[in-house]
Amino acid sequence: MVTQDIRYIGVDDKDLDLFEGQYPIPNGIAYNSYVILDEQVAVMDTVDARKTEAFMANLEAALAGRTPDYLVVQHVEPDHASSIQAFLDKFPGTEVIATAKALQMLPLYNISPAHTRAVKEGDTLSLGRHELTFVTAPMVHWPEVMVTYDKTDKVLFSADAFGKFGALDAQEDWDCEARRYYFNIVGKYGPQVQALLKKAAGLDLRIICPLHGPVLKENLGRYLEKYQIWSSYGVESEGVFVAYASLHGNTARAARKLKEILEQKGCLKVAIADLARDDMSEALEDAFRYGKVVLAASSYNGGVIPWMDDFLHHLLAKNYQKRTVGLMENGSWGPSAVRTMKGVLAQMKELTIIEPAVTLRGAMKPGDVSALEALAKALMA
Repeated sequence: MVTQDIRYIGVDDKDLDLFEGQYPIPNGIAYNSYVILDEQVAVMDTVDARKTEAFMANLEAALAGRTPDYLVVQHVEPDHASSIQAFLDKFPGTEVIATAKALQMLPLYNISPAHTRAVKEGDTLSLGRHELTFVTAPMVHWPEVMVTYDKTDKVLFSADAFGKFGALDAQEDWDCEARRYYFNIVGKYGPQVQALLKKAAGLDLRIICPLHGPVLKENLGRYLEKYQIWSSYGVESEGVFVAYASLHGNTARAARKLKEILEQKGCLKVAIADLARDDMSEALEDAFRYGKVVLAASSYNGGVIPWMDDFLHHLLAKNYQKRTVGLMENGSWGPSAVRTMKGVLAQMKELTIIEPAVTLRGAMKPGDVSALEALAKALMA
């Protein structure tokens, strides 16, 4: 129960291994849906088709014999919308409330509501005691998205905003999995999230109901502050993130040596990732979390080792910016990694590249350690 009139009817999915076919979710994912029981009944979104049966059972239990008047569709992505047709088959008289863009998109997923109403920014819907106000949120993170504010209970139904990976009973820190969720899924659209935050600043909020992750009821300012930092590409934590991709282990040893030197110099936190073995989505999360990043890579085929090339293009796709970057390459007979990495980094905004880059030729030597010392000093400046 969210409030006296608002019930949670979502479902956990602990069997799915990859969210959106790409992000590991060892602790599952929650597909959230809610029902508002007033003089009229409104259902807020549905769930992934993987869990339609459980969702419908939860809905019917909450309805206790009543029939929904409205289905509010805030987001048409299949993890929220692919149970709509099953819902409408059961309740064909329900009116679907969505943006005009969302209503245009529903047929793409073989969804054909008989009764629809397109709403725009600021439109309202009275259920009796509860009045819903619709707030458009285009590209957070699809073009049709809106969020909904219930001014009676002061609840924001926030669509994918303020969501996180993990089933609802996952015992884990909200920040970590919410950050990984945000930057991998929404991170490209910082300006659009900023626009939504400005709208939310004018609302009296007591509860946030996202489409993934827990309902947020306490210390909402903390969650809003996190989103302010993330969406403005600000630095959340002091420290350095070292990401490496190594052919034969020499670049890896140099990266670990740099970590050791930074810690000896008093760096508060040095996170490190092997891009060939560690989760790419976590590496991307750390690249955004810290203000200083070191990219260490072997040269390969006149360019850079593919794992680093892949990581750089992930950063580019997510609008990576406003960071200080140190570079390290290894190339015994033809170093080419730094040149290639710089070519991708040049397409990003407001990056400060530390010069000179560190170039190793084969195994690490005493002179290379001196170069790592100089890089560490520049990172700590």
